Amino acid sequence: MNKELEHNFVTQLEQNQNIVHKICRLYTNSQDAHNDLFQEITIQLWRAFPKFRGDSKFSTWMYRVALNTAITLYRKNKRRVKTQDFEGVSFKIKSEPYDDTVEEQLKLMYSAVKNLNDIDKALVFLYLEDKNYREISETLGISEVNARVKMNRIKGKLRNVINP
Repeated sequence: MNKELEHNFVTQLEQNQNIVHKICRLYTNSQDAHNDLFQEITIQLWRAFPKFRGDSKFSTWMYRVALNTAITLYRKNKRRVKTQDFEGVSFKIKSEPYDDTVEEQLKLMYSAVKNLNDIDKALVFLYLEDKNYREISETLGISEVNARVKMNRIKGKLRNVINP
């Protein structure tokens, strides 16, 4: 990979890494699992980056790769995540520690969302990230109408859990 492509990847990842942290928080229960999933998502993004055509925003593409990686690993339910050696890479990615103290008030919502199936979790996550239904449907590979219907059903479920 050429240096310009590497630089573009690192810059985009650093600017959007909170997306990955949020997905990791949603699909893991411990800091070690969070770190492992973050690393695996970063590796998958790195591998897929040369194929990124720019047809969508980088963040939309990043959501799709990250969610697919998280869902795949979650379904496999493996404790050890297979990783790739980064020794030969000539750059370093600055990682900011994820501070979850700001999100303490969201524990109840996260707990309720964790009980949803994988696709519904991803749908809620993208909705909470203020993605419109067109972006959500593109990211998840479902129709826009299906995304709307699913989200309305999920809202009802979450209301019943959060406000019994």
